[in-house]
Amino acid sequence: MSDTKFAQLIAAKKIDPRRLVAVSRSLESLTVEDRTIRLTKRIARKSEGGDKNKGKTKQVHSGRPLTPRALTAAITGVEKLSGPTKTRFLKAVNTILEAKKETVVSLKDLF
Repeated sequence: MSDTKFAQLIAAKKIDPRRLVAVSRSLESLTVEDRTIRLTKRIARKSEGGDKNKGKTKQVHSGRPLTPRALTAAITGVEKLSGPTKTRFLKAVNTILEAKKETVVSLKDLF
């Protein structure tokens, strides 16, 4: 492991990196409700007189979980991570920490 802030934090909190990928997959996967919201947005966009605000009441999941490649990039610090990827890491780490009944961390603590 390298000396990145992320690698130090997951070592200190004893978080298995494979668990991050699994938790992220369950958090970011699209639900039936997300698909219907996306469908209504797409239909409203295609129709000329459609209601543009229909279906914008709830934010949908991205459908893009953490990948093992992004995990190795975060641990080694060789590649730069995008903002949404950092947010996915934050969600996954905080979900695991909440399950362990520990305090949640901020984005500045991770990266």
